[in-house]
Amino acid sequence: MSTVQDIAARVLERVADKNPAADAAVTVSRESSALTRFAESFIHQNVADECYRVVLQVHVDGRTAAASTNRTTPDAVSALVASALAAAALTQEDAGWAGLSPRQDVHTTGNWDEATAAAAPDARARAVRSFVDAAAGLACAGYCQTKSVEAAFANSAGQAVSARSTQASMDAIARTGGSDGAARTAAIALSDVDGAELGAAAAAKALAGREQFGLEPGRYEVVLEPGAVSDLVSGLLWQGLNGKAVVEGRSFARLGEQQFDPAVSLWDDSTDEHATGLPFDAEGTPKRRLELVTAGLTAGIPHDRRTAAAGGSETTGHAVEGGDRMGALPTDVRLGPGATDDLIADVERGLLISDFWYTRALDPKTLIYTGLTRNGVWLIEDGRLGSAVSTLRFTQSYVDALAPGAVLGVSRSMQSSPRAIAPMAGGSSSLLVPSLRLASWNITGGAAG
Repeated sequence: MSTVQDIAARVLERVADKNPAADAAVTVSRESSALTRFAESFIHQNVADECYRVVLQVHVDGRTAAASTNRTTPDAVSALVASALAAAALTQEDAGWAGLSPRQDVHTTGNWDEATAAAAPDARARAVRSFVDAAAGLACAGYCQTKSVEAAFANSAGQAVSARSTQASMDAIARTGGSDGAARTAAIALSDVDGAELGAAAAAKALAGREQFGLEPGRYEVVLEPGAVSDLVSGLLWQGLNGKAVVEGRSFARLGEQQFDPAVSLWDDSTDEHATGLPFDAEGTPKRRLELVTAGLTAGIPHDRRTAAAGGSETTGHAVEGGDRMGALPTDVRLGPGATDDLIADVERGLLISDFWYTRALDPKTLIYTGLTRNGVWLIEDGRLGSAVSTLRFTQSYVDALAPGAVLGVSRSMQSSPRAIAPMAGGSSSLLVPSLRLASWNITGGAAG
């Protein structure tokens, strides 16, 4: 057995020694993360961290409690078990307890690249150098990161699974005196992070955005690049396509209804070749592909054991640590591609938007969000890119933006984002999205409001 499996077994043995009647579930992870930061085109920081994390949940006499530690010595394990059992004795009865996950096999052991797991600072520095060299002499800033996770789950019902994964990512900008251009990617292997390609793309955006003008508020046809689409998809998942939100009546989602344009298909799959999330969830349930939206039809909702029991459904393997507060979340999400990469040619007058930021939900039921554009906006006229536009504020329902008839085009090419959908889920997460051409986006002002 691996070290993480050994530790998980020791924790369960200690629980059984202290209270044989307790239901127990433990996740043990060994996480390594290394980060190279750069600013003004110079590397200024290399940091690395490696740690264990042990999370124990116990259910005793109708009460549930959890405890965690980053130490794995016998004394630390004993203290962890004692803390969890003591907390359970003091908590209220847990009416929503849905029991432990039964014994099941995982469908994959994760996607792992040894070179990425062992990457030294100079390997990340070479990627940074490639970005800077390709950025046409512009000042550059950002990061290159490598991560690896080895994890094991075990419970007192006999479930025991383990997996490991790696992820490499880069997110950086090139800037002129008054404009920024950004580029980013994430992959299983550092060798698939092309710093030169990213640097050239960021520089081109920065140079194209140097002379900006203000734009009047109103509704505009838009082409959203993958950075902006990533924010839109994350909003759908956090606030709507979420089992807890559905059970509590806070979600827009209505299973089986055509709530989106037929061009929209969305799914989660931690078993595919691009996945960087773990192939089992925080409850030890193996993950499988889950169709969320199929040709515009709302097809599935991520559930953990609690929300599934409350909603009369079955878990989909999307439990995360802290899910009693935020619900179940997917970790390897894909928005299906279209058939062309030229989304601008048929736009008479609209906007090309690179990124959103500072986005906040104003109404979780209708998914009305407000936020700002970032890293470049351009006017589109008669199918051609025109002048750069200064930062804009929007107030827009993400659901309405994707409603039937509202999606006018989806790009064939996809981009992998380092954006973490569920940072508390354990391991990493992956998000693959295309660009979208949308019929209407509500611009409500500039950066000042």
